[in-house]
Amino acid sequence: MQELVQAYYGQELQSSADLKTSACCDADAVPAWLKPLLARVHPEVSSRYYGCGLVCPPLLEGCRILDLGSGSGRDVYLLAQLVGERGEVVGVDMTAEQLAVAREHQTFHAEQFGYANVRFLEGEIERLEELDLQPGSFDVIVSNCVLNLSTDKPAVLRGAQRLLKPGGEFYFSDVYADRRLPAAVQSHPVLYGECLGGALYWNDFHRMARAVGFADPRLVSDRPLEITEPELAALVGEARFFSATYRLFNIPELEDACEDHGQAVIYRGSIPVAPTRLEFDKHHSIEAGKVFPVCGNTYRMLQQTRFAPHFNFIGDFDRHYGLFEGCGSAIPFDRASSTSEASAAASCC
Repeated sequence: MQELVQAYYGQELQSSADLKTSACCDADAVPAWLKPLLARVHPEVSSRYYGCGLVCPPLLEGCRILDLGSGSGRDVYLLAQLVGERGEVVGVDMTAEQLAVAREHQTFHAEQFGYANVRFLEGEIERLEELDLQPGSFDVIVSNCVLNLSTDKPAVLRGAQRLLKPGGEFYFSDVYADRRLPAAVQSHPVLYGECLGGALYWNDFHRMARAVGFADPRLVSDRPLEITEPELAALVGEARFFSATYRLFNIPELEDACEDHGQAVIYRGSIPVAPTRLEFDKHHSIEAGKVFPVCGNTYRMLQQTRFAPHFNFIGDFDRHYGLFEGCGSAIPFDRASSTSEASAAASCC
């Protein structure tokens, strides 16, 4: 499968126009503040972009970021502008053709930005320990529609957890299914190359993340994917696919459920791209200046990370009131456009 992926992304696909489904293309609306930064990325780099979401969380200035499966480098060069001269972005990819495009335009982007703060490494994201990367040295790790292509997904998650600083974040977009896929779908060359054959059943992903130390995966956003080619649609049958962005925090104290300790936070409105409201994840939209009750995990995600200076914290862990109301286990993705069905699938986290 690794050889298939290398050939598909290195030789068969020459631009995003060659894709046969909507899985590996970014349909999310690009925020207005990001558009000028994307405009500074070299056209050849952008034309060979195959991501399924946006991997630009707030508060990246000065951060050290690792991009797993960085491809032609679009996200690397976008993030390079967000971390600034004091930060660094490292891209890892196993496809020589994609890396050649990324490296060819390093000088162009250094001149555009006024500084050089990126580097690219050739290697497999399942074997990060073999690369020149120090454990606990990254503030943020990102990945864009790549985990599904991996043949050893737990190894990727373990590697990410190992490389993150305490309080660091793995923020990534990928493709998930509403069920476990049959072998015929998993091994189909086009479906695998198009990010569908290797898609995890969402609940298996949650279990996998918890097993390697990311105790509370947080869904940030999601969208259903449409398979428009009839032959491929027939192969997948009733399975439904979603592009989803998750954030996983490297905080050992996190629990596997939302426990209520009577805590709350107040957002100061001090994050430049979110002056009135911070969309922390799909179920935590935090209005500035307002007392916002949170579970113990959310409290720690804000207090023990780069978000801490932007919040006031109320309460501690001295008392426990049981499970936080509304914490459920239904499929977290929006399956339809109707408000009633979307609301029925929601939970607090």
